[in-house]
Formats: sequence, structure tokens, C-alpha cells
Amino acid sequence: MVTGARRLLEVLASHDVEVVFGLPGVHNLAVWEALRGSGIRMIGVRHEQTAVYAADGYARATGRVGVAVVTTGPGAANTLGAVGEAMASGSPVVVIATDIPSTLRVPGVHRGVLHETRDQAGMFRPVVKDAWTVPSADSLASYAHRAVGVASSGAQGPVYLGIPTDFLVAPAAPAAFESDEDGPLPDLGEAVALIAGASRPVIWAGGGAARSGADVGELAVRIGAPVLTTFGARGVLPVDHPYAVNGPAHVPEVGELWDSADLVIAIGTDFDGMSTQNWAMPRPPRLLAINVDAVEASKNYPADVVLVGDARRVLRALVPALPPAVPVVDLVSGVNAAVRRIVADESPEAAYLLAALEGVSATLVADMCVAGYWVGGFHRVPRPRGLAYPVGWGTLGFGFPAAVGASVAGRAVAICGDGGFLFACGDLATVAQERLPVTVVVVDDGGYGMLRYDQEIAGHPAAGVDLLTPDFVALARSFGVPAVAVDGFGPVFGARLAEFAAADGPNLLVVRARLKPPPTTSPRWYRRR
Repeated sequence: MVTGARRLLEVLASHDVEVVFGLPGVHNLAVWEALRGSGIRMIGVRHEQTAVYAADGYARATGRVGVAVVTTGPGAANTLGAVGEAMASGSPVVVIATDIPSTLRVPGVHRGVLHETRDQAGMFRPVVKDAWTVPSADSLASYAHRAVGVASSGAQGPVYLGIPTDFLVAPAAPAAFESDEDGPLPDLGEAVALIAGASRPVIWAGGGAARSGADVGELAVRIGAPVLTTFGARGVLPVDHPYAVNGPAHVPEVGELWDSADLVIAIGTDFDGMSTQNWAMPRPPRLLAINVDAVEASKNYPADVVLVGDARRVLRALVPALPPAVPVVDLVSGVNAAVRRIVADESPEAAYLLAALEGVSATLVADMCVAGYWVGGFHRVPRPRGLAYPVGWGTLGFGFPAAVGASVAGRAVAICGDGGFLFACGDLATVAQERLPVTVVVVDDGGYGMLRYDQEIAGHPAAGVDLLTPDFVALARSFGVPAVAVDGFGPVFGARLAEFAAADGPNLLVVRARLKPPPTTSPRWYRRR
């Protein structure tokens, strides 16, 4: 007999899932038993929200599907904040949660079964691409296959799969697999004419460009276009690429590239509010969008032409059809020099932080904190998937648990504030037990620094933002995690960071410092509507 739990793991293995993150509960123990000999690694975390953040961080770092397994009712509900972040950022995550036994469920009646919810899948529908509750043991494998496929195809995002617990131990049929074939390429004629008629094109690359592996640099060189990247596309070009703009559109010198463009080519982006200063950036005279979803491509700035399809495939066909253009290397170089001067003038401490990070070979995971905002906006990310940043939903507490997942692919460095780190500090036990290569940088400014700044500029006294925090070094060491504290982001910080990032296993570096928020934060946007 092959049980539903084993069929579930067969499906995950067939999709090259190598690791899942989760917590055991009375309803899902059959999954833990089936993991024995499955070849899939289970990383047990200390909170269900961490399970999904870790799956999200893993997906962002690797480009593969992230999987979280949690238990019924409160276990499932605990994941919702992290699921919303995965949805807003387009992360392919599958959340597998058990539900009460099908034999005890009475439709339309809440009976009071342990962990029972009236509509568990319904809790997830606002924050997932789709949600299903498996109707029978024999359909479990097929639903699991469908869930992974939906999460990882088209406009990627999280999917919820609920499994009544009795189906995990019941005999189950194998999945009915269907082959996936690429659809036809869109007609390129209008796009070629639009680009050929432009004299000042700019490329705006979003998270979809990074997820597809599109060669944005080849297009930029061909048509002589500076490349602006959203938070989700950082690293899509090498930092030394002659057309890579190493700063956000929130800086006027970078924003001027947008303002002066006669054509913007938007690749894999929906022009969200955080990237466009809540759409205060004017719509360009001409807009060409390349996106897997036509609605997403034009929902905020209507496009003149939309090429629907995977960006990698579309660009492979489009670039050879375009005439070569005059290089604009000096223009981009001048903008990048201006950005570096702005950072140094705005915050020397932030400049020290960014310089120290450039010497570290790791996936950076930034939290919603002032230091994280500087990293998300101004760190010169050296490779695709080199930065994970929770700008999608803006979930405080993302940094450390997402780094847990990212570290499965190699060293991860989490940039956290003292407030946000406490959301998941219990997972120091996870990184210690699993010997995960995570370096946690905790910037201790005595509370919620960004909110303190908001109150200051509004002329209000601080309220609720100054926190009593623990001795973070002692806390980490109590879990067996090496930890030290330094003052400021100067040479001592740089040396310690390099040492910790080159070590084995987890460690924690506390930095006592206060940073001024960068221009990417909404109180400092230079455009207003």
C-alpha cells in the first residue's frame, strides 16, 4: 500500500523539491514518517510563519519551488502574513496544511473538532494564486502536482493545498502527470517598430525578468538603453555592466532617465507603488511591456504594446530583429557616480555598511528596517537572486526567517533591525540545530527606527517605538550561536562581517547604530501626487 503521504512526497520529488520547511502537529505526523528515505530534507522551524518565510527565501535564492508543511487550524493561520508577502513578491511557494479528518467534517457545520476551521482554504484565498482542499485520497497526488505547477508557472506566486489528515494514511493513487509545452511567441512587429523609432529608450526590469533569467543586458547593449531595476530585479545585470544603473528611481538623478525617455521597455513588472513613488512618476510617451500576464503588464501604466510571454523567450527572439544603436555608456556612468556621492553625503554610516557588504559572497536578505532599506535601494547586487527584500507586502520580521531558507543554497546574510529580529528569534534554535550558514546582522537602534523617524518629522513625541530589547549576544550564545557586538559600521564591523561570512554554520553580529532613512522610504520620496 502506498499512502497519501508517500504519494505527496513522490510528487514533490518529481518536481525536484529537495527541502521542505515545517512544524509537526498531531494531524500531519504521517508526512514526517513518510520523509524517511524520501530523499527530501525536512528543516523543522519554530513557528509556522517562519516555515513559509523560509520557503519564500529558498525560492528567491534558488528559483525553485519553496514548500512549507504545517498543521491544521492555528498552524495554517499562523502562515498568512508570510503567504501574503510571497503573493505580493511573486514567489513560487506551496503551503501544504492538513485539515480535520474528512470522516468528521459535516458541511456547513462547525462541530468543534480539534483545530477545526469553518473554511480553512477560504482564509488563504485573498493571498494566494489558488487554493484547494483535496477531495479524496486518490486525488491527493494529482492535486499536489497541480499546486506545484500553478505556483511555478505564469505569474508565479503561492498556492494553498489543504489535505484532510485521514487521506495521508489512506491508500492513494499516483498522480496523472501532463507535459507542459511552451506556447507560441507573440508577434514582434509592433514592438520592433516602436523600439526602432525611439532615440532615448530606457529599460525597466522587474522581478519577472529576474525569475525568467532573461538576458536584459543583451537588449540594453543592442538598443543603447540604461537599465533601471526594481527591488525584485536587483542583480539582473552585473554591477559593472555598462548599462546597469546602480541606484533606484527614487533618486532624482536616476528619475531623470525615466523622465527623459521617449520609450520605456518594461520587462516582468507591474509598476507597483513602492517602485514608482505611488505612481507619481509620469507615464512615458511610449511604453512596451513584456510580461507573462497581459493584465499585470498594463494595470498601472497602460502599455502601447504588450508582448505576452516568458521574458527570456521573448527577448531571444526580439533582440536579433532590432537595429543596433549608439552607446550611452557615459550617461550611465555619470548617473552611477552621482548615486555614490548621494549615499556618501546622505549617510556615511550607510556607505560603510554598503562597502562592507560588497566584500561578502552571500545571498543578502533584508528586513523592513532602516539598514534593510539602504541595502534594498543601494546595494550593488552582483548576481541575479542575490538579494531578497520584502517590499511586496512590506512584512516586518521577514529577514531572518527568509535567510533560513536562502541558506540552504549557501551562505545568507540577514540584515535585521532589533525590533523585527525578535519576531522570529526562536529560530536561532533552527539554524543551530541544522548548522545552517546564516549570518544575522542585527542593527540595534533601540526600537523601530523608521517609525521613530516618521513621528519625528510629523513633530510628534516618540510613542510605542522605543523598545526594551535583550542582550542579543547573550541570546544567540544561549542557543550555541557565536555572536559579537560592535559600535557603528566602521572598519571593525567590516572585519567582523567578513570573518562571520566566511565561517561555518550560523553566527550573529550586533551593530549599535542609528541610520537616517534613505530616499527610497516614502516620507522622503521626491515625487508626490
